[in-house]
Amino acid sequence: MVLLTVGAVLLIAGVVMIFVKRHHSGRAYCLKVSRPVTVAELEKMSAEIAQEIGGGNWREYVRLSGIVQCDRPLTSQLAQQPCVHYHMTVRREYEETVVRRDKDGNEERSTERGSETVASHEQSTPFMLKDDTGAIAVDPNQAEFETVTVLDEFRPESPGNFISFGGFSRALSPLGGNRRTLGYRYQEVIVPVERRVTVVATVSDAGNGLTLQRPTESGKQFIISLRNAEELTKSAERNAKASDLAMKYCLVGGAVLAIAGLVTGF
Repeated sequence: MVLLTVGAVLLIAGVVMIFVKRHHSGRAYCLKVSRPVTVAELEKMSAEIAQEIGGGNWREYVRLSGIVQCDRPLTSQLAQQPCVHYHMTVRREYEETVVRRDKDGNEERSTERGSETVASHEQSTPFMLKDDTGAIAVDPNQAEFETVTVLDEFRPESPGNFISFGGFSRALSPLGGNRRTLGYRYQEVIVPVERRVTVVATVSDAGNGLTLQRPTESGKQFIISLRNAEELTKSAERNAKASDLAMKYCLVGGAVLAIAGLVTGF
């Protein structure tokens, strides 16, 4: 039933690729329909709408580019870098002895490497986006961040099962069974302060002043990226085409192999 198994795996991969394609196609669509504006244009429009119908109810899907500014930035947990968003992970890498039996029932021993996540944390804080015409508040809650890697380092196992890096520390229990800890990999990505970003979001005049925030409409993505809009659009379109091709190959190939497996029993 090898063909049937491989076919089933490909079919599952094809279904997954449907959702991947949908995400990238949705991103390309959002980048095209979001209106490119400046902070000054938003402030002018908000004032005009407030004069006509009152403030507090205006929403629009927009795209801005500017510099990240924050009076009280976060300090990333591992690399200790000033930022408005970070995501850190610590993974334990290990070796383990695996025992298998061949078709004759003989034992075969091999040493394989593996890893497991022992810590993961992310945090964001509101910030200001400043362009050449002014500054606007950004509430990054539930945004899709495109970040820069500031740390990717492997450290051999420290004695005593206690690890520490930057502002992170933790006591860990030893691995059981046939596993032997090799060390720990520390990784961290951030959105730094004083960097130019592209923000695709809904602008709202509710509350004190204008704010860029998560859209409430279905299908509208909230993006904060270190790339410009042109690069983001090209990347999304390219990824949508690639995932569409992969989806078709997986679904067709999986169906063919699954049918062949059912027919031949192999």
